[in-house]
Amino acid sequence: MQIEFVAAGASASASGAVAVLVFEGAALSGAAAALDSAASGALARAISATGFTGAKGRSLEVVAPAGLQAARVLLIGAGASDGFDAAAAETAAAEAYQALKTSGAKTLTIGLDDLPADAAARAALGVRLAAYRFDRYRTKEKPEKKPSIETVRIAVADVAAAQAADGPLKALAEAVIFARDLVSEPANVVYPEEFARRVKALEPMGLSVEVLGEAEMAKLGMGSLLGVGQGSRRDSQLAVIQWKGAADPNAQPVAFVGKGVCFDTGGISLKPADGMEDMKWDMGGAAAVAGLMHVLAGRKAKVNAVGILGLVENMPDGAAQRPGDIVTSMSGQTIEVINTDAEGRLVLADALWYCQDRFKPKFMIDLATLTGAIIIALGNDYAGLFSNNDELADNLLAASKASGDALWRLPLPAAYEKQIESMAADVKNVGGRPGGSITAALFIQRFVNGLPWAHLDIASTAWKKPSAVPTIPDGATGFGVRLLNQLVADHYEA
Repeated sequence: MQIEFVAAGASASASGAVAVLVFEGAALSGAAAALDSAASGALARAISATGFTGAKGRSLEVVAPAGLQAARVLLIGAGASDGFDAAAAETAAAEAYQALKTSGAKTLTIGLDDLPADAAARAALGVRLAAYRFDRYRTKEKPEKKPSIETVRIAVADVAAAQAADGPLKALAEAVIFARDLVSEPANVVYPEEFARRVKALEPMGLSVEVLGEAEMAKLGMGSLLGVGQGSRRDSQLAVIQWKGAADPNAQPVAFVGKGVCFDTGGISLKPADGMEDMKWDMGGAAAVAGLMHVLAGRKAKVNAVGILGLVENMPDGAAQRPGDIVTSMSGQTIEVINTDAEGRLVLADALWYCQDRFKPKFMIDLATLTGAIIIALGNDYAGLFSNNDELADNLLAASKASGDALWRLPLPAAYEKQIESMAADVKNVGGRPGGSITAALFIQRFVNGLPWAHLDIASTAWKKPSAVPTIPDGATGFGVRLLNQLVADHYEA
């Protein structure tokens, strides 16, 4: 799909489908007013007849209005005009695309004539994210179910400024889509080696990518990570991605670590069959980190950053790890594996230790679809934030508000450490049902070596089915890419 910025006023003479804003309690304004004049009041009569008020989240479609070339016009409720900002423009444009994508129209013109360039650029971002479809395996889909829109034209007062503002946001959209594709692929297509290959293919963007195999990880003493994948015929991998965009390429980096369980059966602690197919997205944390590195390179961010992806497959083979096994992590700490389905924290234990040991970063943030308990605690719209550093946590919460990737901070009470005490090893990998997300975070904290750190449990947000968010079609969300990109842009670029 092609997105273009065109001069204000283009909506009035556009063919195909047209979408315009209507603010609550106000007369038709801007592009909508121009359309009303051209259509001899047809839109105003439609509004009067239906009681449409311009309330946020509401829309009114008028088919073949007299006096216009447009086959259909969508009036988008924009809410109060004084509360309408760039984020609202993004949502409104996404809603317009979702409403008209299968209308039969090949062109959609969105009238944002009175809005600034940054709002127009955010509208383009909204359309790109709303238009995401993972359809590469659909061979017999009916034509009427496929999107017909080929070109979206966004009418704005300052075309050049909108095009300039669109550059980094286009890079962001491409990165979110990259992450969504990784999460959406079935596990027989994207397994640890293939995931690593797809990340390696990003090197022409300016990224440096190393991939450590099982032999190399064994030499480093990564018994915790390697134990997870020992029941799979797919070799585990550790992908190390570096972006050096700061003026000093040797300056201390920021670091991000992703859980990449490409499929999770639970291992010997086998999951129930119902819903197990969804466990292809248990690598959503690694996909988010890969997406972040993609956007940092795509927009040439002025920062040094490291992304570490622990890529494994958790399968119940005769060689698989057993409940009661004890493994030795790279840190030297021993871990009693009580439940093989609590495998993500075992992956992160070695990936985080490797990261801090090798790169000595300013901080580390890990992302993981870690616990079902976080869904019980926060529902499906917030990811859990745990941190040993208030400044880092506050920066993440600010980025959350700005990006729309919602976080909620939870505690790390030392008293809960007792739940993961082991009789046979230094620590055990589960602490029972009470505070399950918290004890998981406390386990991970043991492997950060005192470095400023945050853990994001994204099990609640990596996948939406169904989705009520217009920029997120059903399925993979790419959660975390926007959040971390905002964090870096706001606080850590030169």
